[in-house]
Amino acid sequence: MPTQPIAGVILAGGQGRRLGGVDKASSLLGGKPLIEHVIARVRPQVCRLIINASGDPDRFSGFGLPVVADVIDGFAGPLAGVLTGLEWVSTHHPEAAWLASFAVDTPFLPLDLVDRLAEAVAREDADIACARSAERTHPVVALWRVRLIDDLRHALIEEDIHKIDRWTARHHIVHVDFAPVSVNGDAFDPFFNINRPEDLIEAGRIMKLSQ
Repeated sequence: MPTQPIAGVILAGGQGRRLGGVDKASSLLGGKPLIEHVIARVRPQVCRLIINASGDPDRFSGFGLPVVADVIDGFAGPLAGVLTGLEWVSTHHPEAAWLASFAVDTPFLPLDLVDRLAEAVAREDADIACARSAERTHPVVALWRVRLIDDLRHALIEEDIHKIDRWTARHHIVHVDFAPVSVNGDAFDPFFNINRPEDLIEAGRIMKLSQ
């Protein structure tokens, strides 16, 4: 496993179009904002955690985490959030050689997620580790070498590359498979993500099963 500290960023900059244009991070699940569930699962896994989001940062003031807006203007997609996290870590936490990124709409992330991604990059001497489940990759749930920062900045600004897979193909990436989680005879994907109102209902059902 990497011996250097691993920082983390929750990517909360999406526009939530399929959720009716509401702020995903603040959508309620089990009476709590969606982002609160994500923080609870990932905060113990990293040495420092930040929130990448646009708009009024005060809406996250109760969580005690730095809120950092995209370093690229406009809605440039999740790669811009990754770059924002890398630049923040490089400036404020330079001893961290790795950054883990998490999607704000995935409230059931594995509690051993970062450890398993870190084991994979160490074993393969990779630059990026990406989570995968049910043969589906989750490109924003990943571990990134901080030294990728210059190449990513150039790709976004000079080459106008915003598709994650197009950029990660340049680097040594390893995928880490995670099995479904079984609870009371039911099984669900730990990377279940919330895009639509009906997904919130299903997430509530999963949460009740897990209690």
